[in-house]
Amino acid sequence: MTWNGEELDIEAYLARIGHQGETKPDFDTLRALHRAHVAAIPFENLEMMLGRPVPLDLTALQDKLVRQCRGGYCYEQNLLFAAVLERIGFAVTGLGARVRAGASSRRAVTHMLLKVEADGRQWHCDVGFGAEGLLEPIPMGGVGDVQEDVRQDVRQGEWRFGIVQEANGARVLRTEHADGWFDLYEYTLEERLPVDYVVMNHYTSTHPRSSFIRRPVIQRAAPEVRRTLVGEHLTVTRPDGTSDERDVSAAELGEVLVREFGIELNADDCAELIRAHYAGA
Repeated sequence: MTWNGEELDIEAYLARIGHQGETKPDFDTLRALHRAHVAAIPFENLEMMLGRPVPLDLTALQDKLVRQCRGGYCYEQNLLFAAVLERIGFAVTGLGARVRAGASSRRAVTHMLLKVEADGRQWHCDVGFGAEGLLEPIPMGGVGDVQEDVRQDVRQGEWRFGIVQEANGARVLRTEHADGWFDLYEYTLEERLPVDYVVMNHYTSTHPRSSFIRRPVIQRAAPEVRRTLVGEHLTVTRPDGTSDERDVSAAELGEVLVREFGIELNADDCAELIRAHYAGA
């Protein structure tokens, strides 16, 4: 099995995300699991801020995201989700994306997403993009070598998402902001294997130019609001473009992580995070 789904403790995972419905390889299950995963497991890069490696083996992912009730970033989240879907019986393909999100130049392929087949269609799934990411799967268009029009425009909760295809064949996932469409990332249908994500993860979690090793990034998507904590700056954004913003002090960091993102660090880790980040802030 590509994603080691046979090693998964699926009962523990389903309890972690609060899913009590059926688990069979159809779209209703895929949608329910995607929404529940995004709601329960936040995006975060705190292991890097704590000076630790980011292992991607399934045992480590289950220990962190399921048993410790922590979050993770794209590779951790989507590798775990791929194992879950494979265990249930879905056909899952790994893909890679170039993040745009306001970039002024074309970036390397450093993001992971999934193509999943269900009910005779291909679905774009991504539980690991953070606050602006999808709440549930979005149609990708086509099955196998038969491709439909890839243009999509869907509403998920209070948010709007779309996929467009550019002249070079790249597909672009975008979300609607108050001032118009905002590109999140571009991708192709080239298959990526678990070993590819190991290489991407090494760069993203260790390279001096990686944005993820510079400051804490914690994010959570929800149907009505998007929450982000970047460094010490907390933002809660609504679909109409309004937002509440404030700085989080070192003294309240632990409380904010629990209240806003559902992340409860132990006392030693919280103290180390404060020392590592706030001392140099």
